[in-house]
Amino acid sequence: MTQIKPAVLVARAIFPEVLDKLRQHFDVTSNDGDELWSPQEFAQKLQGKAGVLTTGAERVGPELLAACPELRIAANMAVGYNNFDIAAMTARGVQATNAPDVLTETTADFGFALLMATARRIAESEHYLRAGKWTRWSYDMFAGAEVHGSTLGILGMGRIGQAIARRGALGFGMKVIYHNRSRLDAATEAACQARYVSKDELLQTADHVMLVLPYTPDNHHTIGAADIARMKPTATLINIARGGIVDDAALAQALREQRIAAAGLDVFEGEPKVHPDLLTVPNVVLTPHIASATLPTRLAMAMLAADNLIGYLIEGKALTPLNHPASA
Repeated sequence: MTQIKPAVLVARAIFPEVLDKLRQHFDVTSNDGDELWSPQEFAQKLQGKAGVLTTGAERVGPELLAACPELRIAANMAVGYNNFDIAAMTARGVQATNAPDVLTETTADFGFALLMATARRIAESEHYLRAGKWTRWSYDMFAGAEVHGSTLGILGMGRIGQAIARRGALGFGMKVIYHNRSRLDAATEAACQARYVSKDELLQTADHVMLVLPYTPDNHHTIGAADIARMKPTATLINIARGGIVDDAALAQALREQRIAAAGLDVFEGEPKVHPDLLTVPNVVLTPHIASATLPTRLAMAMLAADNLIGYLIEGKALTPLNHPASA
């Protein structure tokens, strides 16, 4: 007798080899056209599905869970999971997973690339060159901020924050300070050459502030107008964490008034929409949420999400669980 395979949904277009792997175990419905579904369409596509592979944008909350009673697992192809209502999923007996570790080094590389581009005014100067405005040299033309030997302040000292700290301390001779919900152990601090400080001291001291903390309701607008006011007027702010951690409107105003030197943003409130004021200030580098965007890393993220679906629905245990629902 042929065994019926569990049905799963892949919410966005992903690598063919990941779909091939999933099809060995599941009846797969894939979004090959990479359509952007409304919440209602997403719920409709999930009917009868035991699992779903999400990319970080698809919301799994109480309404969706109520509409999709057969759902048993949602596997995020991302380390962040603010698209998941973990409490609601746990109450409904739905497993939640994410994709940690596999993107740590790539994301840290990008964080440093964004810091460098911001501090050294690379995007601003490129626009100037492309517009045909470069006709002569001057001693202060696009003079930016020093990176080597400066002070790097990291808000959020998980795996990615630690990888950024190592790059700053070991590669650029930076003085690294950090603030985190809980202080790291002494051995980890030593490995990162990082010193724990209060949030206020970090904002007041750092030449470059890097945001690497997860989004939670408590972290909403962790960096607002009052926080920006504590920063040095020569400082830069880099956000590779999540949109909503920074008050984008307040940041745009501070940049326009040159109350800080510059900002580099890979994430935004309400993305893919970007606050229009950020598009009109020159001293900001903007990228479309691509910190993990290398082909090997994105493939590893998708494979881990697939392995979580296989591990939970076929083998009974997820690899990287975010919760422990009663039915797990």
